[in-house]
Amino acid sequence: MTKKLEKYAEVVGENIIGQLHQLAEPLRGMRVVHINSTREGGGVAEILHRMIPLKKELGLNATWEVITGDADFYRCTKKMHNALQGDPEDISEKLYAHYERINAQNHERLSPILSQADFVMIHDPQPAALLQHYPERKGKWVWRCHVDASRPHRPVWRYLQKHVNGYDAAVYSLPAFAQPMRNPLYIIPPSIDPLSEKNVPLPAEEIDTVRNTYDIDPERPVICQISRFDRFKDPMGVIKAYQIAKAFGPPLQLILAGGGAADDPEGETVFKEVQAAAAHDPDIHLLMLPPDAHRTINALQRIADIVVQKSLKEGFGLTVTEALWKGKPVIGGNVGGIRIQVVNHTNGFLVNSPEGAALRIRYLLSHADRMVAMGKNAKAFVIENYLLTRHLREYLTLMLAVLKGSRDRIELSSGF
Repeated sequence: MTKKLEKYAEVVGENIIGQLHQLAEPLRGMRVVHINSTREGGGVAEILHRMIPLKKELGLNATWEVITGDADFYRCTKKMHNALQGDPEDISEKLYAHYERINAQNHERLSPILSQADFVMIHDPQPAALLQHYPERKGKWVWRCHVDASRPHRPVWRYLQKHVNGYDAAVYSLPAFAQPMRNPLYIIPPSIDPLSEKNVPLPAEEIDTVRNTYDIDPERPVICQISRFDRFKDPMGVIKAYQIAKAFGPPLQLILAGGGAADDPEGETVFKEVQAAAAHDPDIHLLMLPPDAHRTINALQRIADIVVQKSLKEGFGLTVTEALWKGKPVIGGNVGGIRIQVVNHTNGFLVNSPEGAALRIRYLLSHADRMVAMGKNAKAFVIENYLLTRHLREYLTLMLAVLKGSRDRIELSSGF
């Protein structure tokens, strides 16, 4: 066992690591390529940063490539992303043609790698059109959809479906997100890495330094939302919930912290809107953080008494998982992947409005014993369901299933 895997064994137990080795044995040496649209920013990049090294340690020849594009390409793919989540986006034929042209350019650059890969996993809509350039491909290709596609805007979904129906399989985070497709469907929720800088325990001195840096009063309760500045994350709704709770309860502080992503052209606009809404309240700490501010985010979540994730749409919500891991009760929007993480009255509350969020904030702040109990439940829930080792185990199982096609049973001990 490598030193890195030994550290995971300390968290999840040696039996879990043994399962990973058993599943990986038939896949040793295979060329596995993951492709997404950004190296920094967002949950997909975070997962790949942590998962690729573990796949390598298990003997897979795993790599991660990032497609490149211009402003019009990312404008198109942002519209696709919003449309998958239900917004009635209008995408012109000209913009679709540009999307396909950029994918063709990336095909030319990546072809030496992809043409020889045994297994390719394409993440989300941005690189989905790459498949059309590999009609005689050697390996298996899987499309991984990370967003809530339960009720997509149909014209955009019909366009994207032409590109993704040809994959050997598709993966969604929740059963409710899956759309009817010609290929086999798999459900694999995301995960967090307990050993990453965003999730490891921090010394008290480091937490105090972050508190002092951002002038956060240690004597007053803190609520916090960590997210990209995206309308679907509803930062304006969080401010409204904070204002209501503060008007009828203890003097609160609100931290709204996050960053942008290279493939999200709307982030700066949303940040300016939130900045304007928060401008006259010194107790709102609005922080635009760099992509590598992992320990700062870790500290902010630990400083918070309550973590909020009041999303209007949410593919999964890794910030919810991170907060639960740190033993924090979470007040989350009653949508998408938040629903399968926040168990009402057990590790937090699901809400449908700013008023509902404010009510739950006030309840928790007046019931310290419930906050402690929910925090204990929260960490236990993540250990059981949403750590990286579980995620990796399911990816390895998926690879075995896709590579062996229709076989009903795979005997790992008898060779592959």
